[in-house]
Amino acid sequence: MLGVSYDSPEKNRKFAEKNGLPFLLLSDSDHELAKSVGASRALLPFAKRVSYLIGTDGTVIETYPDVDPKTHAGEVLEDYRALIAADE
Repeated sequence: MLGVSYDSPEKNRKFAEKNGLPFLLLSDSDHELAKSVGASRALLPFAKRVSYLIGTDGTVIETYPDVDPKTHAGEVLEDYRALIAADE
């Protein structure tokens, strides 16, 4: 799992430490990644919350265009578990 933010690597490091994030938080300070995946906002200084479940082969398996931080982890885990069960 990776997170991406417009903030600098140093700000991301501090945020991740403060919030105990168990994943890497990458910097997209030039907004290129956000633009390439449709997450940038022309008039706002922050990206949309968009999430992708990506397979081991790099294929996007699921897109979550409206992420609710309170419930999203459970939603992704449920989808991941369903994929694992389908492969068995």
